[in-house]
Amino acid sequence: MAVEQLTSPDVIKEESVEEKVKEAFDQLWGVIVWNDPINLMSYVVYVFQRVLKMSKQDATRHMLEVHNKGKSMVAKETKEKAELLVHQLQGFGLQATMEKT
Repeated sequence: MAVEQLTSPDVIKEESVEEKVKEAFDQLWGVIVWNDPINLMSYVVYVFQRVLKMSKQDATRHMLEVHNKGKSMVAKETKEKAELLVHQLQGFGLQATMEKT
């Protein structure tokens, strides 16, 4: 009976669903902030500190990367957390997107 339960389609299906859920949570998404001609550099540093909880030094480094290279990946998170961060950054007027890493 125990062998029958281990090989039944319901058990196999349940395991594959659990594996897919685990893979989805293991997949990280990058949060990217893009350069724009509107926001002051000091404001971008402030937003990074407030939303992303960065130190002033890290926020300044990312701000300079955005300014000099056009973009910076400011965080790597689960999809749900990345979506939240993108929404918050956009709420402060920054151009932010996310992509699979």
